Amino acid sequence: MTILNFTDWIANAPAWLQALPDWLQNFVFQLYQTFIYQNRWKFFTDGLKITFIVTIGALILGVIIGLLIAIVRTAHDSSVKKPFFLLRFLNWFCNLYLTVIRGTPMMVQLLIMGFVIMAPKTEAGTIACGIITLGINSGAYVAEIVRSGLMSISVGQSEAGRSLGLSYAQTMWHIVIPQAFKNILPALGNEMITLLKDTSLVSVIALRDVTKQAQNIANKTYQAFVPYISLALIYLVLVIVMTKLLSILERRLRKSDH
Repeated sequence: MTILNFTDWIANAPAWLQALPDWLQNFVFQLYQTFIYQNRWKFFTDGLKITFIVTIGALILGVIIGLLIAIVRTAHDSSVKKPFFLLRFLNWFCNLYLTVIRGTPMMVQLLIMGFVIMAPKTEAGTIACGIITLGINSGAYVAEIVRSGLMSISVGQSEAGRSLGLSYAQTMWHIVIPQAFKNILPALGNEMITLLKDTSLVSVIALRDVTKQAQNIANKTYQAFVPYISLALIYLVLVIVMTKLLSILERRLRKSDH
């Protein structure tokens, strides 16, 4: 691997660049090393693809898991009579799942899944490992968010649905969940943003997301300032965009109430 030398680079630089102060020359040199030299900007774009894939996959999995757990726990807690055995067992299992997942760090979960349980040998397998681990972790938090939303809906809504001849599942899907979604959207959006930032941890299982790629560039250039500051700005822009999209969705849902 050839290392770009600052002295050779500045000697071949345009006159206007040579006239800049030393600290500014060094900063421009680091920018060149990080993005331009050997097309290293592709490291970031390739890493962003992995980050988006893991985030979207984990979000879908987390919402599915969270929704199912929330429905089970809500059905158990709202049962007037003593719940039947299967519901009691499912509720116990859900509580165990929530305790274990929320009680252990995500990095530890990634290490266990990546090197003990799944131990993938290919990049596709590593991506799947990251999606499954982050989805399982996110599902525990989404479950409590959704459950709080379901419990915020008046019991009369469920009774009205049942009186119209709808089953429990139909009542939840067509009446309760749509109303609960509006209530939990801010908290759910916050969980989505947290999940996006937590994808930076998948680098511990050698997944080449945008964080891992920034580390690779820092290792090649022996300069950490520009790669890591650029990484922080990338995440900041992504979060700002997500926040803006969520605020637009909230406004549209509020308009539909009138």
